[in-house]
Amino acid sequence: MVRGVLRKTGAASEDTPLDEIEGLLAHETYDGVPIAALYTAEDSAPGRPGLAPRVREIMPEGEGLAGWDVRQRHGHPDAETTRAAILADLENGATSVWLTLGEGGIPVAALPDVLRDVHLNLAPVVLDAGAETGEAAEAFLSLAAERGTEPVGNLGADPLGLAARTGARAILDDVAVLAIRCVREFPKVRAFTVDATPYHDAGGGDADELGAAVAAGVAYLRVLTAAGLTVDEAFGQIEFRFAVNADQFASIAKLRAARRLWQRVAEVSGARDGTVATIHAVTSSAMMTRHDPWVNMLRTTVATFAAGVGGADAVTVQPFDARLGLPDDFSRRIARNTQTLLLEESSLARVVDPAGGSWYVERLTEDLAQAAWAWFTEIEKAGGLADALASGLVARRLGETWERRRRDVAHRKAPLTGLSEFPNLAETLPSRRPAPSSPDTGGLPVVTYGQDFEALRDRSDAHRDATGARPKVYLATLGPVAAHTGRVTFAANLFQAGGVETVIGPPEGFAASGATIACLCSSDRVYEERAADAARTLRDAGAVKVWLAGKGSYEGVDARIFAGCDAVEVLTTTLTDLGVNR
Repeated sequence: MVRGVLRKTGAASEDTPLDEIEGLLAHETYDGVPIAALYTAEDSAPGRPGLAPRVREIMPEGEGLAGWDVRQRHGHPDAETTRAAILADLENGATSVWLTLGEGGIPVAALPDVLRDVHLNLAPVVLDAGAETGEAAEAFLSLAAERGTEPVGNLGADPLGLAARTGARAILDDVAVLAIRCVREFPKVRAFTVDATPYHDAGGGDADELGAAVAAGVAYLRVLTAAGLTVDEAFGQIEFRFAVNADQFASIAKLRAARRLWQRVAEVSGARDGTVATIHAVTSSAMMTRHDPWVNMLRTTVATFAAGVGGADAVTVQPFDARLGLPDDFSRRIARNTQTLLLEESSLARVVDPAGGSWYVERLTEDLAQAAWAWFTEIEKAGGLADALASGLVARRLGETWERRRRDVAHRKAPLTGLSEFPNLAETLPSRRPAPSSPDTGGLPVVTYGQDFEALRDRSDAHRDATGARPKVYLATLGPVAAHTGRVTFAANLFQAGGVETVIGPPEGFAASGATIACLCSSDRVYEERAADAARTLRDAGAVKVWLAGKGSYEGVDARIFAGCDAVEVLTTTLTDLGVNR
């Protein structure tokens, strides 16, 4: 039956062997993990919850289910503003805070003021200070000592993550002393965060991100045990941070695979039974858009759902306006309440491993873990993550993955709602205070999935601001409404994704529209009868270029748009033809 359907699309023939049919429907993720068309009971669940290989981990508190830590991020450089925002979060559902300190964030010297109202023994504090990690850690631990309290949190030491972000050579030995101090004096504080988001933000896939994270974790284990900590003490000092995006199944599998991978590292390292990765999930920066930012609420909701189902210990939801600047009270509230709704109203945390038993998720978890382990071993063979970063190995791998995704976005095979699909040219963006920019110091690139479409929209916006009107294309309809409606909708959606307004009417109305470019829209049958004459009419009326929505070739038609075409290239060409400068 499937072969019969595929014959109609040209993907198969009568002679295609039946055992090859399923393979024709399979595809791969951006980093090469296979996705089959069908999964069966052979892709079975790996063991009971709470036991090795830890993909089905449960929380130790309460009745085996403790939800997750609702962790809000703060980085406003004004200490009083941040202090008030932290207090509002902790009083209204957040259970911990994540502070971005140093250049571009909260001044390290302001840490005591920022945490003035925070009970350090109740609300975990996670630091993220980059090059100023040592100073920030000292300020935090000194503050706890002055108050005579036992703090909970993470100092955020991550020299390899800093190297990935900035290009600086990673210096690992200096931060081991922080871990030793935590073990000896502050047993509820971890020293290390393995931040895998720089690899995600550079365009990497899930296996890329996981493999680099495991490589970083292993590097830290070596440093910590060499400094005198036991294996179990070293494992206890490390927490992981992963990005989750709107691809819910991939994100669920990523977090489950992370525990699978780290359990294997613990096993071969001789760590005690029960050692499991502590995971902080943060909604993806790469998936967020500047245009139609309200859709980001939907993206982050799906990502948060995936993080919860995947078993994250802590989750951070980025405010929907994060790409526009510093978030305001409303956007932080929505981010906070996204988690509260999933925890309290949806009771998501009341189920042990909700994805467990899904043949698809179980197989994807295992395949993703295998692909990530292969990448991890490649990094190890290259001398470890520090050398792999310095040599460019990591950047090349991430770049290849990004180009595959970028190509799919450009062809709208990976659609971005509100940007590459269903754009809103009449939107009024909310105004936000610009976020401090981080200096470009030569680390891994930072990309966003929609950056090419956003660049096109920026060109159109600048043209509108300079001239008072957006560039436009005339959609010339042929035949009855039923014949042209589908392609009119398709063409309008495509051109508007580049900030190009569309005017709709018959070819005879082109001259009065003020447009200089037209696109014919109708059915293939009507094109056969009228396309050439219509193109001639448009040329005579002053059209400098004539597009056609469809794949047919007709006299007078310069180029075509169709499902799967390179929309970025089409829009770039169109804006150039319309005189819209970069």
